[in-house]
Amino acid sequence: MAVTVPTDPLLTVDEAAARFATGTRFVRRLIAERRIVFVRIGRHVRIPASAVDEFIRDGMVAPITAASVHGRAA
Repeated sequence: MAVTVPTDPLLTVDEAAARFATGTRFVRRLIAERRIVFVRIGRHVRIPASAVDEFIRDGMVAPITAASVHGRAA
């Protein structure tokens, strides 16, 4: 299994929480559940900025359109 080393800035849990506009508890739960990429540096945990952006991008939900509700092609 190849591991890629992030080259973008590493964020603290507090900084990642600020980017998510949530509390640190949410970020710590993502880490505990291995739902986001993170780096251990000794006892410190850092999250690549690109991992936060990717998590947000993967969670995007497209808006509902009239065509999708009625089953018509756009």
